[in-house]
Amino acid sequence: MAEELVSAADENRKAAKATGKIGIAVMLSRILGLIRDIFMVRLFGTSLLADCFNLAFKIPNLLRDLFAEGALSQAFVTTFSKRLKEEGETSAWLLANRVLSLAVVVMSGVTIVGVLLAPWIVDLILSFADQSFGPEQRELIVLLARIMYPFILLVSISALVMGMLNAKQVFGMPALASCFFNLGCIIGGGSLGYWMDPQWGEKSLIGISIGVLIGGMGQLVVQFPSLRRVGFRLQWDRLWSDSGVKKIIALMGPAMIAASAVQVNVMVNAMFATSTGEGGVSALNYAFRLMQLPIGMFGVAVATITLPALSRAAVGGIGREFSPTLARGLNLVTILVLPCAVGLSLLATPLVAMIFKGGDMHHSSTSMIAGALQCYGYGLVFYSWIKIVQPAFYAIDKRWVPMVISFIAMGLNFSLNWYFVRVMQWGHESLALTTSLLAVVNFLLLYGMLHRLVGGLSIHSLWSTLWRCAIAAGWMGALCWLADEYLFVQLDGLSWVMRCLVLSAVIGVAAALYFTACYLLGVRETRDCLGMVLRRVPGLKRFAPGAGK
Repeated sequence: MAEELVSAADENRKAAKATGKIGIAVMLSRILGLIRDIFMVRLFGTSLLADCFNLAFKIPNLLRDLFAEGALSQAFVTTFSKRLKEEGETSAWLLANRVLSLAVVVMSGVTIVGVLLAPWIVDLILSFADQSFGPEQRELIVLLARIMYPFILLVSISALVMGMLNAKQVFGMPALASCFFNLGCIIGGGSLGYWMDPQWGEKSLIGISIGVLIGGMGQLVVQFPSLRRVGFRLQWDRLWSDSGVKKIIALMGPAMIAASAVQVNVMVNAMFATSTGEGGVSALNYAFRLMQLPIGMFGVAVATITLPALSRAAVGGIGREFSPTLARGLNLVTILVLPCAVGLSLLATPLVAMIFKGGDMHHSSTSMIAGALQCYGYGLVFYSWIKIVQPAFYAIDKRWVPMVISFIAMGLNFSLNWYFVRVMQWGHESLALTTSLLAVVNFLLLYGMLHRLVGGLSIHSLWSTLWRCAIAAGWMGALCWLADEYLFVQLDGLSWVMRCLVLSAVIGVAAALYFTACYLLGVRETRDCLGMVLRRVPGLKRFAPGAGK
């Protein structure tokens, strides 16, 4: 028993350490992505031009989750990790080359078909659109979508490379790779956009679209040196009858639906958003990007570490480490994402104003984005939990479960959107609320099924962490509410820099209050994270708490 406790404590420290590294890398990428969005909002706001670009980008971006960072990535990491453990590196690298070769062929075909079918795809997206979207807007969306379609080929290969590195316990560069995507969009796209149209009209969007391809190429290429260091050598291999290739394809079918349910729902939301008036599409997009910040920093970071560990624990059957590994992932997500959900919900207006509109809390774009962000925030924790629970089904070869649940979620999403927008005539915020409600339903169904399938999976561990974190988040939320009601309304006369300093101070104090409360309430993961920080600061190592306490 003592050895198991030591092992669990050691795993907690390792998970916290790795999560911290990935979190920092992903944070840099998300910040650059946020800068890219700030660039777009400052130039185009929530105008019709912004709606056209965001709709065009959603088309290849949906396929990104269907083929690349969703289904393909999860299926490949699961199979590659098992092959690496059972048969060694040589066999695993052969599998990687075969899958990579197949992906190039298939995704090139998908790109060509997408370019040809772009007009019909755009017509489908605009099927609910109001009179704001005329023939000119339709043609612009088709053109931009065709330019950006090759992005799906680049990002699919990049996802495979990232999966290889993660399976070899290399997390830093794969997490940093998306930084280069954002840099390509900002620098390459911005330069081309200005060159094509200094007035930032329709033609500038063509340059910005080309920048998406530049960024996709950068995201792929920067990972090559790390891949070579871990032993991979690229070679064309068409032996696609390999059992591992067949296994990945078999996993991908259900995963293409299950792993991308939220993104499919986002696309449906965009279709309904076109009927809520000008700016609805863009407001939802920018709010969703803000919501993705904590998910990318914490939810995806923890899931990246957890999936290979779950796959190894499921070799030869569900091992005794499977349930503790899953529980650690859920608990880490809880403590890190819950305060973000509370903060985004209560401080939505000042956050959006400072980030996008130079501190103007009364601008129409501010209110539109903030309203959507608040509604997205309600489901943030559940959305992040799904990132941990859903891949667990692939690790235990129960891929049909997320598939069935995703069918239910997509049907419910369409029904609720239709009711809220077409029947009740509510605005774009109701579409974000639907996404949050679906995240709750999706997680509860997934966790309930996993509880039945996996022995030893108890709700006690998650509940023990959740109620403690909820109390701490309540204290933090009270501070955020007071600041929003009585402090931020007094800042109209201050400069943007001063407003940012005040907002940053409030967020810092709120975060300190939350994590202090978690520590006092005995949340183990808080002690692990604090110990990791203190052990790295000279002179403070002796104050680091024991992880097993």
